[in-house]
Amino acid sequence: MNTSAPPRSAVLSVVFAALLWSSGGLFIKIAPFGPLAVACGRALVTTIFYLIVLRPNLRGARLVTGLVYAAMIVTFVSATKLTTAANAIFLQYTGPAYVLALSPFLLREPFERLDAFCVAVSLAGMALFFVGKVEPGQFWGNVLGALSGIAYALTIILLRRDAKGGATGGAGFAGRAGQHAGAYGDAMPSTVLGNLIAALITLPFVTGDFARITAQGALVLVYLGVVQMGIAYLLLARGLRSVPAAEASLISMLEPTLNPVWVYLGTGERPGPWAVVGGAVVLAAVLLRALAKPAPAPAPATAARPR
Repeated sequence: MNTSAPPRSAVLSVVFAALLWSSGGLFIKIAPFGPLAVACGRALVTTIFYLIVLRPNLRGARLVTGLVYAAMIVTFVSATKLTTAANAIFLQYTGPAYVLALSPFLLREPFERLDAFCVAVSLAGMALFFVGKVEPGQFWGNVLGALSGIAYALTIILLRRDAKGGATGGAGFAGRAGQHAGAYGDAMPSTVLGNLIAALITLPFVTGDFARITAQGALVLVYLGVVQMGIAYLLLARGLRSVPAAEASLISMLEPTLNPVWVYLGTGERPGPWAVVGGAVVLAAVLLRALAKPAPAPAPATAARPR
């Protein structure tokens, strides 16, 4: 068994992937469009990038997985627009708790005491986002963020089920990067289909936004689709050839940690005190599960990051 440390370049690839993911909140915030237009534009650009650069075999795509993936994209982008970026990303990070809770029923995978504890802690942290004074728009943004976490969990479970025959480990609670460590087979076709569905279902509602698109708006969408999603995936795939899933999962925690920081530096937006506490609780639950039960070492990465 090879126990040597992964090359520094591989580790840096995962680090830079997480950094690019974390920039999504800021660019979604500064996009001069409504939430559906941002979701539509980013999904369309991402789809084009994947088709040109990665050339996935769409015959392997699963419609149900694509639909759930599309729901995850639209709810997350909408939540980021309507509530604080911190609320949106932390609420989506409750997704792994739902994975643990649903895996015994949908995947026939064991549910242990530590899993139950992490689920309870994560959901308790989520409840704190609804404590205190919450403006009507922010309330619905928080609701969409919570729904995004559920859609994120279902996406993970469906990708896992689709590739169950060749899986190497459980669905896990280890963060985003570890979910691409070969445990889901080739998820790219369903990922591309999900982006395409998200673009198509939102397009009828945003044609007016795109008719008035500016150079700034176009550049923001290109950044979100090509850099924040596309290039980040390529960096992740490169890094996971050598970086163990557990280590990559911990590195990916940079995303929720830095996402609110970039938004604060770029827009001055500050999360509320209860949101900060809730986010810390959610991340603590994710970190505990990742450290206590690390995921197995990866095969060459072929799955796309669910987002």
